[in-house]
Amino acid sequence: MNKNIQEAISLVREMLPELQMIKGVEKVIFPPFVALSAIAEILSPTDIMLGAQNMHWEERGAYTGEISPLMLKGLCQYVILGHSERRGYFGETDEIVNRKVKAAFAHELIPIICVGESLEQHEEGKTEEVVSAQVRRVLAGLPEEQVRKLVIAYEPIWAIGTGKPATGEGANSVIGTVVRGTIAEIYGEEVALSVRIQYGGSVSPKNIAEFMAQPEIDGALVGGASLRAKEFVEIVRISARLKGVGEGAISSSKRKPTKLQS
Repeated sequence: MNKNIQEAISLVREMLPELQMIKGVEKVIFPPFVALSAIAEILSPTDIMLGAQNMHWEERGAYTGEISPLMLKGLCQYVILGHSERRGYFGETDEIVNRKVKAAFAHELIPIICVGESLEQHEEGKTEEVVSAQVRRVLAGLPEEQVRKLVIAYEPIWAIGTGKPATGEGANSVIGTVVRGTIAEIYGEEVALSVRIQYGGSVSPKNIAEFMAQPEIDGALVGGASLRAKEFVEIVRISARLKGVGEGAISSSKRKPTKLQS
């Protein structure tokens, strides 16, 4: 919940010239709902995509204040679902997130599904148990072809906005063993390897290289740093060098890396 319409426009315009020059990674910006139309117009002639920060599962009805998939269809390409703040402040469960994921696919929106454990769960050694259960529930009933298209963001709640990110090695282990491993158990290894999985949680220009050097991490869901144009551009630039598809890039898989959020 940052930036009014004019501030959002100014931020995107400040980022745009340099962002357009960076190739090899997919770049997606997620402004507040009120700025979506304005940002969509600015981004339309570029290769930068647009996403929404949340969405209701119903197409229409008596849900005052909510945004339906019909309102987003044709306006943006992505939608973030199950963010820890939605879960923590608004009581969203994995079952609710699952309904939203199915609604997103029904209306040609690609969901970025957030999973992650709390500090208490982390300290009690329950990371694998909690994250694996989240993945199973949010993917329940999805066909293989949809799972291949979605994006999962591993966001340990204890690292979000705290300035205390997970280590690259630690995040890589959870993403590879738990998140991708759970998908492999359900859909098979080939499907699991095709799913893009990101890290989110206090990502900055100073630590992004540590995360992008990891083989299981395909991109980042960037929070506070995306509110500062120069920092976000630098994060994308470093990611493209380490993960991008193209000359000079180092990539450990065929998955198309993504760099998300503003």
